[in-house]
Amino acid sequence: NRRQFIREMGLVAGAGISAGAFAAESTAAGNLKLYPGKRNPKHNLKVQLTNKAWATGYNNFYEFTTNKELVRHPFYMDKFKVDPWQIQITGLCEKPFKIDTQQLIADMGLEERVYRFRCVEAWSMIVPWSGFTLRKIIERAVPKKQARFVKFTTAMNLKQMPGIARLPAYPWPYTEGLRLDEAMHELTFVATGIYGKPLPKQNGAPIRLVVPWKYGYKSIKSIVKIEFTAKQPKTLWESLAPDEYPFESNVDPKVPHPRWSQATERVLGFNNRIPTLKYNGFGKQVASLYKK
Repeated sequence: NRRQFIREMGLVAGAGISAGAFAAESTAAGNLKLYPGKRNPKHNLKVQLTNKAWATGYNNFYEFTTNKELVRHPFYMDKFKVDPWQIQITGLCEKPFKIDTQQLIADMGLEERVYRFRCVEAWSMIVPWSGFTLRKIIERAVPKKQARFVKFTTAMNLKQMPGIARLPAYPWPYTEGLRLDEAMHELTFVATGIYGKPLPKQNGAPIRLVVPWKYGYKSIKSIVKIEFTAKQPKTLWESLAPDEYPFESNVDPKVPHPRWSQATERVLGFNNRIPTLKYNGFGKQVASLYKK
């Protein structure tokens, strides 16, 4: 809201940074020669990409601020260290492991995919992501028979993430989850880059999830742990408001959010609204997961 925006801009100005001055992109370290990866023709929407300035400059990352347009400011991002970065694969699996993210990227290799991205707040964009399928990590870990879900956890560093202290009622750290069959689906993507380069910090560097048929909050950022579980994991947004942010959270224009319609969406960078597609347009690929 406006009052919060003014207050946060005052903090930025107090740090000696002008309101309109944004630092150059701050991305995860990595081998730039790997990016963007060869574009996968099976996952290449033939539509106009969202302008990079919008996709990297309008983001929800509450661990830093609730203001989408300020989150990329150096006031928030300069202290956030994303290299080195360890990710732990644990829980009900035969081969748990912990690995540096850049080594994981080198091991898995990269490809580029163009996906629709639909926020629960009824805005959307078209993004070229670089990364690899989550299935590759799952197959390496070898889940046990009793594993039915996958839980994801975001980094939690109070010194580097000032937004956490401003939202003490939130059940930090940020967590999300998928059913194992959803996690194994070929569309479920581990993104390490965007627009041909490593992820900017505000977009979830150095490693995040992209689940294109679900609302954006399911695509958890800056992951530090992936855990296989027998029971459905608790997630941050579901814990706060289960009626508004249920575990499944598939994009569905016929199911309104309790506070607004999901029938249409605002396309970032354009002054228009378009009809929202069920499963965000990926129904042919994923509808079979939800047949009763």
